[in-house]
Amino acid sequence: MARTTTKIASVVAAAGFLAANPAHAQQNASGPVPEKVNLSRPVVRDTQAPPTNVEYSLKGQCMGSLNDGNVVLPNKPWGQQQLRIEEAHKFATGKNQVVAVIDTGVRGDHPYFNGRVLKGADYVSKNSNSFDDCDGHGTEVAGIIAARSPDLTKIGFTGVAPDAKILAIRQSSELYKGTPAPTQEKPNPGEQTAGDLNTLAQAVVHAANRQDVTVINMSVDNCRLASFAMSEPERDLQRALRHAVDQGKVVVASAGNQGPICTDPRNGPDPKNPTHIVTPPWFADDVISVAAVNRKGNLAPFSVQGPWVSVAAPGTEIISLDPGGTLANQTFQGQQKTEIQGTSFAAPYVAGLAALIRERFPQLSARQVMNRIKMTAQHPAAPGGRDNLVGYGMINPIAALTAMVPAEYQIPNDKAENMPASMPPIPPKDWTAMTIALIGAGGGVVILLLTLFVMHAIRRNKGEPQS
Repeated sequence: MARTTTKIASVVAAAGFLAANPAHAQQNASGPVPEKVNLSRPVVRDTQAPPTNVEYSLKGQCMGSLNDGNVVLPNKPWGQQQLRIEEAHKFATGKNQVVAVIDTGVRGDHPYFNGRVLKGADYVSKNSNSFDDCDGHGTEVAGIIAARSPDLTKIGFTGVAPDAKILAIRQSSELYKGTPAPTQEKPNPGEQTAGDLNTLAQAVVHAANRQDVTVINMSVDNCRLASFAMSEPERDLQRALRHAVDQGKVVVASAGNQGPICTDPRNGPDPKNPTHIVTPPWFADDVISVAAVNRKGNLAPFSVQGPWVSVAAPGTEIISLDPGGTLANQTFQGQQKTEIQGTSFAAPYVAGLAALIRERFPQLSARQVMNRIKMTAQHPAAPGGRDNLVGYGMINPIAALTAMVPAEYQIPNDKAENMPASMPPIPPKDWTAMTIALIGAGGGVVILLLTLFVMHAIRRNKGEPQS
């Protein structure tokens, strides 16, 4: 799986897609709907170690080491203000919640985490651990979820759930590369970056089997043509995701960015028939997939659309943690500075919100938490309140933490009623008043004529000249 990151000075660019081993099967005649989860399929065995068929090694310089430590960003990110994160902290801050971040690792000793990062499995290198984040991407993602600024009076940035803990799981890296052993299907596999669907499934199982984990965030994706059938690694991942939800974990994934394979973010001309499949979001029964929007509320131009999109969150002009120990809001793409952006950074806003909900409503199941996030989002003007661009719309943390969701109380949804746009019937006319008026007017005319006749007769009898 190759992530579309770019080299940076103080941070790594937004993640794009894990270029995982594509499905090499016959054409898929069943359309874009995934197969039903095979519950008899064994859950993959978690080795908690890198693959045995390839040894990844660091190629180049670890990006986190380039930060000069002088980046200070006192302004609050627009997304934090738009979502009213600080106001949401009146209701919950993520206490007693552990969010597993399946990514490029997380710098565990970053001062904004205050020792709240736990060491998880490392599927990249045998010689380091998940606290090593050479790419910087995982540290940025974890920062949006759970960073706590040392002084909010001077530094506006804060994580969505600043009291939550992070379980760091290193599953992929652009900077670690290796060549797998040849197989019959791939006699000359060539060099690849660390991470594939096999290790992603293991990472999900690793997080699912931890009793303390309540939320899982995956800002990694695999994009492939929809014309292929499901591959065995995809089936393993699908089974792992169902296992995670069955274990009570809320699973959040980024919807995916435009990239080398998903070149058209619209994903084809027919919304019901996407040309490409993005996993894990494709397995929408068990995953909340998150699209990215900009500060105007519009879908970010790089955010891939699809019938699996659940909700949306801020994904542009991102401020988060620099692996070097401070904050950053820019990255380098080639030799040019650019903002940090991507659906990778929209997903942790939702994962952080899930941690807040789990603290405030501990009695809710994982699926109920997922449903609460969807039902309290700011729905687009579309049939059923969702579309392929932003799903059920931009998340609304305050509503998610305070609203009464009928389904949680076994209250059925209101039934749709046909309300035709027709005018009310014309009421029958009461002619009584008109009849009285006409009779009165007629009587007046008769009296007037009678009076004129009498006056005329009197004048004639008196011999007065006639006019």
